[in-house]
Amino acid sequence: MPSRRELANAIRALSMDAVQKANSGHPGAPMGMADIAEVLWNDFMQHNPANPDWADRDRFILSNGHGSMLIYSLLHLTGYDLSMDDLKQFRQMHSKTPGHPEYGYAPGVETTTGPLGQGITNGVGMALAEKVLAGQFNKDKHNIVDHFTYVFLGDGCLMEGISHEACSLAGTLGLGKLVAFWDDNGISIDGHVEGWFTDDTPKRFESYGWHVIADVDGHDPEAIKKAVIEARSIHDKPSMICCKTVIGFGSPNKSGSHDCHGAALGDEEVQATRENLGWKYEPFVIPENISSGWSAKEKGAQAEQAWNDKFAAYKAAYPELASEFERRIVGDLPSDWAQKSADFINAVNVKAEKIASRKASQNALNGYGPVLPELLGGSADLAGSNLTLWSGSKSISKNETDGNYIHYGVREFGMAAIMNGAALHGGFIPYGATFLMFSEYARNALRMAALMKVRSLFVFTHDSIGLGEDGPTHQGVEQTATLRYIPNMSVWRPADAVESAVSWQAAIERSDGPTSLIFSRQGLPHQERDNATLQNISRGGYTLLESEGTPEAIIIATGSEVGLAMDAAKVLIEKGRKIRVVSMPSTDVFDAQDESYKEQVLPNAVRARVAVEAGTADYWMKYVGFDGKVIGMTTFGESAPIDDLMKHFGFTVENVVEAVEAVCS
Repeated sequence: MPSRRELANAIRALSMDAVQKANSGHPGAPMGMADIAEVLWNDFMQHNPANPDWADRDRFILSNGHGSMLIYSLLHLTGYDLSMDDLKQFRQMHSKTPGHPEYGYAPGVETTTGPLGQGITNGVGMALAEKVLAGQFNKDKHNIVDHFTYVFLGDGCLMEGISHEACSLAGTLGLGKLVAFWDDNGISIDGHVEGWFTDDTPKRFESYGWHVIADVDGHDPEAIKKAVIEARSIHDKPSMICCKTVIGFGSPNKSGSHDCHGAALGDEEVQATRENLGWKYEPFVIPENISSGWSAKEKGAQAEQAWNDKFAAYKAAYPELASEFERRIVGDLPSDWAQKSADFINAVNVKAEKIASRKASQNALNGYGPVLPELLGGSADLAGSNLTLWSGSKSISKNETDGNYIHYGVREFGMAAIMNGAALHGGFIPYGATFLMFSEYARNALRMAALMKVRSLFVFTHDSIGLGEDGPTHQGVEQTATLRYIPNMSVWRPADAVESAVSWQAAIERSDGPTSLIFSRQGLPHQERDNATLQNISRGGYTLLESEGTPEAIIIATGSEVGLAMDAAKVLIEKGRKIRVVSMPSTDVFDAQDESYKEQVLPNAVRARVAVEAGTADYWMKYVGFDGKVIGMTTFGESAPIDDLMKHFGFTVENVVEAVEAVCS
C-alpha cells in the first residue's frame, strides 16, 4: 500500500504536468493542498464516482478555483468519468477541464468557481439546503438527508467581501455540516500577503460563531485527520480548519513563492520537483498501486447502497414524503402545477386589479406557494418593501430548520451566491429579493447563475425613477438593460398583476437558467385582454392593443410604461391614427420566438416605432431602428414625487403622442 505522501504526490505530479503541458495555469495551490485533499477524500468523503448525482453525497467545493487541477486530479484518481486524456486537455477548447472548474463539464464538479469568495458562499448555500431539507424530510430514526459540505479556500477568498457576508450568516444559522479548510500559505499573486492581509482570521471566524481549529500543519496527515474528526463532531457550528501550507510544495526553487502561483513551473523545475519528491514516473503516468490506493469506486458503491437501503425503509414508513423527496431532488414540478398555475392567472385576470407589481408578485407567491413546497424565499433586509413574505412563509433560524424563508440581512451579494448554492444542491427553487439598484452589489453572482444554468429567481423591486423621493441613489436606470445583456439571464418586467403572475410562472418553469423579475413600487393599471392575448404573454412580447387596419405606428413598452403607452395610443386613435401597442415584458423570451410570430407582432413593413421604458434608452434601438424614437432615460434620476419625475423626464401622454406623430411624418 502506498504511503499517504505518495498518494498526495500523485496530485502534485498530475497538477504540474497538466499546467506544464498547457503552459498555463496555477500549480501552486494544488501542490500545497494535496496532503489535505488526500486525507479528506480518502478518509472522510462520502461519494460515489459512478453516480455523481447521488442525493446524499458529501459536497466538495474548491473555492480557490484557480487551483482547478487539484479537483480534476481528485476526480480522475478516485474514479469519475474524467480520463487521463481529459487531464491532458487542460485549458483547451471544449475540454472537460477548463481553466477554472465549471459546473456541467466534469462530473463531480459541484459548482463553478474562480471569482474568489463565491465558492465558500455557494458552500454556505449547500449546507443551508442540507439543513433545511433535513428539517423538512428527516424523521425519527430515518435520517435520509445527512451529508457534509467541504470547502477549500485561500487568502483571496477571505479578502473578498462576500466571504464576510456569507460566513457571518453561516455562523448565525449554525450550519454544523459545513467544514472549510483555509489554505494559509501567505501568498497571493502579488507576493507575500503580509503587506495587504493581516486579519486575525481565527478570531474573525470565532466572532462569526464558527468552531475554529487553528495552526494545523497542512502537510501532516495525522494532524489534518485529527482536525477533520474534531470539525465533524461539532453539530451546532460551522468549522474552519486553518491549515499552514507551503504553496508549490515539493518544488525546490519555487515553493513558498508567488512564482508558482499562476504560471507553469517550467520543464527544468518540473524535473527537479520529481526528483525532490521521489516521483519516478513519466508525465501523466500513475502506477497501478497508487491508482488502486485512490480508487473510490467500491467504497462509493457501498456507501450509496447503504443509503438506498436506508431510503427504502423510509419509503416504507413514509411513502408520500419519500415520493415528494424524489420529485424535489430531480427538480420536477408537481403534477398539478400546470393546471393550478393556469387557474391562478385566469383568476388574476378576472379580478382586474390596479396594484403595484411588487404587490402582484406577493399575490403570485400566495397563489403558487401552496403548490410548491420547494420554494425557498428570502430578502436582503427588505421583506416589507420587496413583499417576498407570503402567507405560508416560515422563517429559518439556527434551531428552526423546517422553514422556507431566509432573512439574509443586508447581504445582497451573499444572498445571490447562497441562492446559487441552494439551487445546485437540489430540492429547492430559491428566490431572493432586493431593490433593483442593489442588483449591482450581487452582479457577479447573477452572472454565475446564468453561466451555470441554475434555477435561481432574483426578485428586484422599486424598478425605476417611479420609486420617487429616494432619488437617483435608489432609482434604477441602466440596471434592467444590463441584466438583459447577461447571456442566459431571463428578465421579466411586467405591466400589471396578470403579467406579474405569468412572469413568476415562467421563472418557476424555467429549468435551464436564472430569471430576474423586476417589479414596480407604484400602482399599475390592469390591462384588458382576451383569451388569445392572455396566452401570448408567455411569449415575452405580444399585441395588447390594435386599432382597425394596418398599423401606421407601433408603440413598444414594458412595465409601468405600458399604461402610459395605452393612454397615448387612445389619444392617437381618436385623432385617426392606426396604432398598435406591444407589451414586451421579456425581451429575451420574445427574441427566442419563431420568426413568423415576431413578424406578426413587429412587422418589418411598419418602420414607425416608438419604445417607452423608464430605463436606458439605447437598449431599445434594436427594436425601433434608426427611424424610430425611444422615450427613455439618458441621465440619472432626481429626488422628487413620482408625478413630477415622470413629467420632467418626458414620460407623459403628450410626449409619447408627439414622438409617434414625428415618426409617422
